[in-house]
Amino acid sequence: MTTTVDSGRPGRHRFFAATVAPVESHDTDLVVIGGGIAGVSVAYELAAHDRVLLLEAEVDMPVHSTARSAATYIPGHGSGPFRALIDASGPRFAALQTELDTPPLLSARPVLHLGDDDEGAAGIVAMLAEQRGEPNAPVALDPVQACRYAPVLRRPPRAAAWTSGSADIDAIALHDGYRRGLRARSGTVLRGARVSAISRDGSGWLVRTAAGHRVRAAAVVDAAGSWADEVAALAGVPRAGLTPLRRTIAACPVPDPSVLRVDGSPLPLIADAAERWYLKPEADTVLVSPADRTPQAPGDARPDELDVALGLDRIGEVTTLGLRSVRTAWAGLRTFAPDRAPVLGEWPDHPGFHFVAGQGGSGIESAPALAALAASMIVGRPAPADVALDPAVCSVTRLR
Repeated sequence: MTTTVDSGRPGRHRFFAATVAPVESHDTDLVVIGGGIAGVSVAYELAAHDRVLLLEAEVDMPVHSTARSAATYIPGHGSGPFRALIDASGPRFAALQTELDTPPLLSARPVLHLGDDDEGAAGIVAMLAEQRGEPNAPVALDPVQACRYAPVLRRPPRAAAWTSGSADIDAIALHDGYRRGLRARSGTVLRGARVSAISRDGSGWLVRTAAGHRVRAAAVVDAAGSWADEVAALAGVPRAGLTPLRRTIAACPVPDPSVLRVDGSPLPLIADAAERWYLKPEADTVLVSPADRTPQAPGDARPDELDVALGLDRIGEVTTLGLRSVRTAWAGLRTFAPDRAPVLGEWPDHPGFHFVAGQGGSGIESAPALAALAASMIVGRPAPADVALDPAVCSVTRLR
């Protein structure tokens, strides 16, 4: 039986690995379960002061939601707690670029929010009212000006809003930077290490994997994405009530790629304010989504052809892009708590088992601040001063 571990050799944006016989037993302070953006970011933060071992079920990483995201930083996106985390993450992305020695993590791309019918117009009104006074909130935009910013629109919308501080995120560079940073802090990553059992071990925990590892740790951090509740159940810990929802994306060639630039600047991300579709230019294609939210059990999500067709139809009604084919399509799972806030911390009667879950559609854009907040809760330190969010709002205990 073999497993794969990071070798820790230097290199930018490469994953160096060696295949070796699995080490049967590990002792560590904290074991993090899950190698997506939630897992590697919180593991990196924790490794500043403690011994950390990260377990990833897949041989490659990232594979699931992190690798399948449209990866955009949008101030004002999501529920109130996520908006606070996204706002705090903006300066942290810039700091991480230097700290983790990555290429640019953010590339400016504004977001145009459209209300093309009654439902969309109502969405614009609600968005502006809810976020009034918040940092970097969207601003109302004249419908005619919306067509100047996005000449691909068939007609002026009934209502529009503009978010100027948004950006594309290099999610792979961010993930790779966190992973290398974890190794630089003497953390360990074991890939192909699917957790099969978790049990109490005195005052700590014993985690077993299907590959034969036995990991003893003072605390467990459950950052397993759509599997987070399943991991909790393995440990005999109450579920948080998380719901994975499938989101479909298709990359579509644009017959005239010149329309993807406006006066030398990239076309904005364009999103329906009623959350029924969005499009995002990427190279010579447009990423198209029907913004589907289909409940699905944790697993390897696959795109549904009907969802892809629905996204193309909706965008064809609003734009003149003339999308006629699909180069590739994929789907990922976005996992939500009932109130759509993050799920962090531990149940009082199950000390030492910590959730870092429920990131929904904001896992990458909120990762820097969320990881710092989660790490402070895990080790019992004060919340970061730049995160304007009461940790109790995110605590799993609110879900009882």
